[in-house]
Amino acid sequence: MAQPLTPDLCVIGAGAGGLTVAAAAAALGVPVVVIERHRMGGDCLNTGCVPSKALLAAAKRAHAIRTASAFGIAAAEPAVDFAAVMAQVRGVQAAIAPNDSAERFTALGVTVIRAEGRFVAPDRVVAGDAEIAARRFVIATGSVPAIPDIAGLAETPFLTTDTVWDVAALPRHLAIVGAGPVGCELAQAFRRLGARVTVLDGGRPLAGEDPECSAAVAAALAHEGVELRTGIRIAGVRRDGDGVAIDLDDGAQRHGVIASHLLIAAGRRPAVDSLGLAQAGIASSSRGIAVDRGLRTTNRRVYAIGDVGGGAMFTHLAGHQGTLVIRNALFRLPVSFDPDLIPRVTFTDPELAHIGLGEAAARARCRDVRVVRWPVRDNDRAQTEHDTAGFIKVVTTPRGRILGVSIVGAGAGEIIATWSFALARRSNIRAFTSFVLPYPTVSEIGRRVALAFFAPRLTSPLVKRLIGLLRWLG
Repeated sequence: MAQPLTPDLCVIGAGAGGLTVAAAAAALGVPVVVIERHRMGGDCLNTGCVPSKALLAAAKRAHAIRTASAFGIAAAEPAVDFAAVMAQVRGVQAAIAPNDSAERFTALGVTVIRAEGRFVAPDRVVAGDAEIAARRFVIATGSVPAIPDIAGLAETPFLTTDTVWDVAALPRHLAIVGAGPVGCELAQAFRRLGARVTVLDGGRPLAGEDPECSAAVAAALAHEGVELRTGIRIAGVRRDGDGVAIDLDDGAQRHGVIASHLLIAAGRRPAVDSLGLAQAGIASSSRGIAVDRGLRTTNRRVYAIGDVGGGAMFTHLAGHQGTLVIRNALFRLPVSFDPDLIPRVTFTDPELAHIGLGEAAARARCRDVRVVRWPVRDNDRAQTEHDTAGFIKVVTTPRGRILGVSIVGAGAGEIIATWSFALARRSNIRAFTSFVLPYPTVSEIGRRVALAFFAPRLTSPLVKRLIGLLRWLG
C-alpha cells in the first residue's frame, strides 16, 4: 500500500452532508479527502428528494388537466407517457448532478476516492488501495431502505424507494407498505399518473405528524382515489402470477390485496454495516451512530452527520450539520445541534410543513401553551387558485413565544421558511404583525394567525375601557 494520505479532514460519504463539509473545507484551503463507494450526490440526488419531487411535479400537471373545469377550462383524462415522465425525472437529476460530481470537487482541490471506506484503527481509514490518516474524520454515509420482517417477502419481487426509479412502465396496481412521508408522496404521484394505489400500514398515515394535520393530508389522498388501509397487520406476501398477493389481518378477519407491484416504503436505516466502527472505538446501535450535541462520536477524532446519526433523515439537516462540523473542526468554535430548529415537509398536495414542537410535545414539555389556527380557505389568493384545503396551526407560550408551527396547504414548504427563521431567533408571534406582506399571497396566513392570537386581548373589557378613556380625553 502506498504512503498514507494525511489530510486535515477525511469525509466518508458524498451525500449532502459530506459534500457540504468537503466544499467548505476546500474553500478554506484545508486538505480534504472524500470517500464514496457508490454515486456522488448520495440518496437525495439519486433515489430521494430530487427524483421524487420531479415525479410529483409531473403528476401535478396531470392532476391539473383532470381538474381544469374549476377554471372554466375543459377537463380531460391526461395521456400519460410514463417512459417520458421517467425520462424527465432523469433529466432533472442530470441537470443537478454536475454540482455534486467528482470532477467538480476534484477541481476544488478535494481528493476523491471512489471505493468503500472502513476504519482499521481509531485514526486510520482504508479505501481501496489508499490509506488515510486524517486529523479528523466525518462519517456521512447516509441510509438504506429498511426492509420489514414480512413472511414471504424474501421470495417475492418487490421495489424499494431506491429501486422504484427503475420501473419502466406505469404499474397497473401499486401496493405500498408504509404510510410515512415517502409512501404518501409516491402514492399520490403514481395515482395522479394513472395507477391504482393501495397504501398499507399498521398505524395511521403520517404517524409522526400532528393528527389534525395528517388527517387533512389523508383525506386529500383518499379523495383522489388512493386506498388507505391502515391499522392492519401484513400477515404475509407471495408471488401471484405476474403480480403480488398480500395477506392482511385487521384483528377481526383476514383478507388480501392483489397488486401488480409491491413497494416497500417502511423508512430507512443508517448505512453503517461496513464501516468498521468497532476498530475505531465508535459506539453505535440499530438506530445509528451515537453522537453528542456537537456531533462527535465516542471517538473524539470522528464526527457523524446526517442519516447515520439516527435522528431525522433530511438533506437540509445533513447540510446544516456539515456546517456545524466545519465550525468546530476547523475553527474550534463550540456548536450545539438543536433538532427542534429543523423544519420538515411532506410534499403531498396539500403539503404538510412543520417546525418546532407539535401540540402534544409542547403540552408535555410546558405547563401552559396556547394553540391558534387560521384556515387557508379564508385567504384570498387561495380562493383565486381554487386551492383552499388546509390551515396554519401555531403553538406558543401564553405570552406568545413561538414553540412550533404546522402548516397544511399549497406552498406550505415555502411558507414555513419564515417561521423557521422566527424560531431560530426565539421570536414572539407579535413579530408577524409588525411587517407587511404582499397581497394577495398565501403567506398572509402567517399575519392572520398572529392577529388571531391577539384578538381576545384586543376585545377584552380592559382594552375597551382604555379606548373609552382616551376618547374622553379627546
